[in-house]
Amino acid sequence: MNRSIKVRGLLPLAGLAAALLAGNAAAESLQQAWDTALAVDRGLKASHEGTAAAASLLEAAKSARLPNVALEAGYTALSETPAAQVDLLGQSLQMPLAQKDSTAYRAMATLPLYTGGRITRGIDAATAGLEAARLGETADAQNLKLRVADAYVNVLRASRMLKVTESHVASLQAHAQDVGNLHEQGMVAKSDLLSVRVALADAQQRKLQVANGLDLARAVYNRLLGRPLDQPVSLDELSPEATTPEPPPALTERALAQRSELAALARQIEAMRHQAAAVRGETAPQVALSGGYGYQANRYQVHPGQWMVTLGAKWNLFDGGVVGHRANAVERQAAALTEQRDELASLIALQVRQTWLDVQETRKRLIVTQSTIAQAEENLLVARDRYANGLSTHTEVLDAETLRTGSESNHATALFDAALAGLRLKRATGEL
Repeated sequence: MNRSIKVRGLLPLAGLAAALLAGNAAAESLQQAWDTALAVDRGLKASHEGTAAAASLLEAAKSARLPNVALEAGYTALSETPAAQVDLLGQSLQMPLAQKDSTAYRAMATLPLYTGGRITRGIDAATAGLEAARLGETADAQNLKLRVADAYVNVLRASRMLKVTESHVASLQAHAQDVGNLHEQGMVAKSDLLSVRVALADAQQRKLQVANGLDLARAVYNRLLGRPLDQPVSLDELSPEATTPEPPPALTERALAQRSELAALARQIEAMRHQAAAVRGETAPQVALSGGYGYQANRYQVHPGQWMVTLGAKWNLFDGGVVGHRANAVERQAAALTEQRDELASLIALQVRQTWLDVQETRKRLIVTQSTIAQAEENLLVARDRYANGLSTHTEVLDAETLRTGSESNHATALFDAALAGLRLKRATGEL
């Protein structure tokens, strides 16, 4: 029996293609998203405050070279008047030396002349610490950019999947209408009609799930950019880079030279070694020049106010090993960070290779999935035509529609996986 019906053209597919190709002048680019996130992210602001704190510590270390000026004042009340006893011509005489109650004040300036390298090494340690903080801030910024890129791609991916599911629903609705017309004419069994209705209901349920996932992806994206979670999101399309990445050895060499995490650990190690040297400097002679003016209210003194200058030295010859143990502890911490840095270098090399392989794999998937889309669409047209002419079963049409939807989904997944893999490779090499 020749069941001739009008096989509906794949209008949903045409609508999907038109929607995907349509431009949106108001869409936000990935670079714009990065700029916004870098300006509002609280974690990055916290890193910036940490860098500012390290800068203050450096200024404090430098200030240790400057004179220290102190003002002192006090009031003294004694139980007895200070006096001197003098024996003169067999008689004992007492002469008061100071008032029983008196006030005193003093202004002193102390300038360190030699500290055994303690101050200099402290400055070096603070300088290295500031450099480490800045490098850490750079790493935090790159990590944030990768998180934003991941959220950006997830929104695009979910949007594309929603379009695919919508086209799937529209295609099944068109097919269900055709099957319903055939059933009314008595040309197909009721089971065909029930089957396509069940498939349509499943597709509609899947559409609801994908729409919910898109809403969640937009909320995650908006949170990273400091916006209301329900703010509408419109994004530029993102395509994989056309250039072929360098081989893993060259990328690994560049990553080990550029990754700010490695450089930050190196600066932290340097800072700790300077700190250990600064601690050991405490065992060296400490020489300082001090001077100032002191005044004590004393009517028994000819000059209650005095100018003074002192050149003093202090050398702690034995402290029970306290300083040595403190210096050794800091050196051990530096050794621990050295091991961590070597471990991180190994992990970075693995990360570079993994992301490089991901780029290669997603590009191959992209080529394969691109070629299957047209074939899947043609297969669906043939299956519908055969079913309309009684040459195939209804199950073959549903299978063909499933293959078409799967090919669209696989291509979209490969497309966005490839774009994200390229960004992750840039992050792995420290170039994001």
